[in-house]
Order: sequence, then structure tokens, then C-alpha cells
Amino acid sequence: MSEELDNSQLQSSKSLPNATAVLVLGILSIVMCWTYGVLGLILGIIAIVLHRKDKEVYATNPAMYEQSFKNSKAGNVCGIIGIVLSVLFLLYVIAMVAFFATAMATTAGSQEFQDAFQQIADTIKANNH
Repeated sequence: MSEELDNSQLQSSKSLPNATAVLVLGILSIVMCWTYGVLGLILGIIAIVLHRKDKEVYATNPAMYEQSFKNSKAGNVCGIIGIVLSVLFLLYVIAMVAFFATAMATTAGSQEFQDAFQQIADTIKANNH
């Protein structure tokens, strides 16, 4: 008899409208965090927004949406992790660009760099004539 109840509960349970999308976007936000942090950040934010909408629907009838809400929660967690990883990678990229820009600006202004550049230019001129 308990199996009949379980089957009837499964048949009457509905899926949340965005549960699968939240899970897929959350997982993709983790996978795409290496794309300069931007794509992973966007996907993670979309996953969290869709999860909030699912949460509102779930609150109206928790028993009906129990199974799919677990997927939505998992996608939300993945989205949060994806956002954190994306932000960290984005900060890393910004730090590397700032570091190399500073190094190039410092080197470009030095007399040694200018002398080396002039020597290369003179060598190219001599080879062309």
C-alpha cells in the first residue's frame, strides 16, 4: 500500500518551471569561470535569479514540487560556487594585467630599455642598407 502512495505522489508531483535550467546554468557557471570570469559570472547570476523564482513557486505547494526543488537548490549552490570562482579568476586577470602594464611602463621609461631599443633599430637599419 505504501508503494501505491509513493507512486501516486510521484505522479501528482510537478516539476518547477526552471529547475533543470537552474541546474544546467549553475554547472555551466562553474565550468565557464575560466573565461576571464565574465561568462561564468553571468551564468551564475542567471541561475540564482531563476532559483528565486522557483523558490516562490515552491512556497505555494511544497509537497507538489519536492523533487524538482532539490535540483533547483543544487543549481543554486553551483551558481554561487561559479560566481565565487568567476570573481576570483576575474580579480586574478585584472591583477595580472595591472602587474604587466606596470612592468612594461616601468621598463619602457628606463634608459636601458631605450638604449636596447635604439640598438635593435640601428641593427635593422644597417641590415637594410
